[in-house]
Amino acid sequence: MITSQHLSRSLCQLLIIVAVVLVLLGNEAGQAQTRRLSSRSGIVVDERLAVLRARPQLSADLLRRLGRGRVVTILEAQRSRDGVVFYRVAVTRRTRGWLQREAVVTPARAGDDARLLALIKASRDFDRIARSRIFLDAFPRSPHRPAVLLILGEEAEKAAAKLSQDAARRLHSDELNATGASLASYFLNYSGLDRYRRQGIVFTLDARTTQFQYDGAAWLELIRRHRGSPEAAAARRRH
Repeated sequence: MITSQHLSRSLCQLLIIVAVVLVLLGNEAGQAQTRRLSSRSGIVVDERLAVLRARPQLSADLLRRLGRGRVVTILEAQRSRDGVVFYRVAVTRRTRGWLQREAVVTPARAGDDARLLALIKASRDFDRIARSRIFLDAFPRSPHRPAVLLILGEEAEKAAAKLSQDAARRLHSDELNATGASLASYFLNYSGLDRYRRQGIVFTLDARTTQFQYDGAAWLELIRRHRGSPEAAAARRRH
């Protein structure tokens, strides 16, 4: 006869098994994410050049366009007749093609961190933030990391001011009064924040001024991890 005590014990055992499985799956997911940036990984940083072609030539058939941030596996490199270097890449298990080298960076290639930094400096607005995020994910030990963190923080501060203006223009007092929801909740649910949040940029709201404020994560990382750098000194003045 199955007693309630046996059922309780069996349920506890089942819950323990489920918890262990979830932890293992989480670990595997984390390891898979780490493996994505292996020595053969490439990350798309310039989507304007990220055309996957059938052959290593600019005139070759287009297979697809790749978005910024897409991770590919680099299989080999080849120079075309007109001097353009192409990587043969695997996008998925079934999709392979040739991608112009300037479209991607790879952590394994010396100088790609400096090349991406140059592209970040030449970029504007949200493009600067998105490419800075790629840099920080792909080059954790680069000596250029403090410079990129400073750029990211400065751009986030600029974005906060613009987002405050944009949100205020789209939120009308009559609509706000009709719903009963707080003004702060409307601001913090503003859809313009979404793409920044996906890049790890967090904004808080000053309720008195209804202005967004960058939370300063880049400043904190500079101060804690790169305390002797000139960029850290600049971060201390802002934080």
